[in-house]
Amino acid sequence: MPDGLQRRHAVGIDVGGTKIAGGLVDLGNGAVTARRTLPTAAGRGGAAVLDDALGLAEGLLAEAADRRLAVAGIGVGVPELVDLAGNVKSTHNFDWTGLPVRARFARLAPAVVDSDVRAAARGEARFGAARGLAHCVYVTVGTGISYCLCIDGVPYAGAAGNAIHFASSPLTLRCPCCGERIDPVVERVASGPGLVERFAALTGESVAGAEAVLAAAAAGRPEAVEVVESAAETLGALLGLVVNMLDPQAVVVGGGLGLSGGLYWARLTAATRAHVWAADRRDLPLLRAALGADSGIVGAAATAGS
Repeated sequence: MPDGLQRRHAVGIDVGGTKIAGGLVDLGNGAVTARRTLPTAAGRGGAAVLDDALGLAEGLLAEAADRRLAVAGIGVGVPELVDLAGNVKSTHNFDWTGLPVRARFARLAPAVVDSDVRAAARGEARFGAARGLAHCVYVTVGTGISYCLCIDGVPYAGAAGNAIHFASSPLTLRCPCCGERIDPVVERVASGPGLVERFAALTGESVAGAEAVLAAAAAGRPEAVEVVESAAETLGALLGLVVNMLDPQAVVVGGGLGLSGGLYWARLTAATRAHVWAADRRDLPLLRAALGADSGIVGAAATAGS
C-alpha cells in the first residue's frame, strides 16, 4: 500500500428501482465509512439513471482521495439479469441493455457489474449472516423477489447468469376437481408492491408502501393480517422448495420486506419449515440479513475487491 494511504476500500453502488445507494466500504471488516443516495427516477430512461450512478461513484472516489483511502475498484449491483461478462440483459426496472455499463465505470476505476442479489449474497457470505458457511441461500424480498446460492462464499450465477429468479414466473396449476387452470405468480402475492395492491383491493384504500400494510397488520386490522399472512405463507412454501432442491446450511433473508419481523417473519419461517421435505432439516437456520439495508452496498464493494 502506498505511503500515507489507509487500509483498502472499495466503492459499492446498489442501483435499485427507487433509489441508488452508494458507499465506501472497508474491505477488511465490511464497514460503510461513507454513503450517498439518490432517487433512481427510472422514468427518465436508462441513460439518465446510468449518468447519476456514475456521478455518485465519482463523488465517492473523490471523497476517498480526500481521506487518503486506497480504493480497489467499483462494484455495481443492478436489479436485472446480468450475464457472466457483466452485461445487463433485462429491462424490468430500467433499460441498461446495450449500454457499455462496465466500461463507463471502468473509466473511473477497475469495475465489476453484477446482479444485485448476487452482490448482496456475497456481502452476507463475507461479512454477514452467512459468514463461514459452505452452502447458503440468500433471498431478497422487496420490490421483487430473487435468490442466490452461495458455495464457499462465492455466488453461483448459472450457465448464463440467470440463476436469480424464482418468484417471477407463473406456477401453472390445474384443479383436479373442476379442471380450472390457474397461473399464480408468487411475486404478485408476496413482494412489497404485491402487499400494497392486495390491501388496496380488499379495502379500497391506497397506502404508500408495504410498511403501512405491516403496521396495519401489527395493529390487528383483519384485511392487513390476511394480506401479510398469505404473503408470508406463499413465499414460505416456495422457500421450502428451494431448501429441498439446494439443501443449504442456512437461508438468509434480506430486502426491505424480508427484514421485517413480527407476524410476517413468524409466518414465513413456519411456512418454510412446514414445506421442507427432510424431517432432520426442518430446523435449519432461517436468518435475517446481518448487514440489513447495507447488504447491496457492501456486497457490491466486496465483488470489486474479490
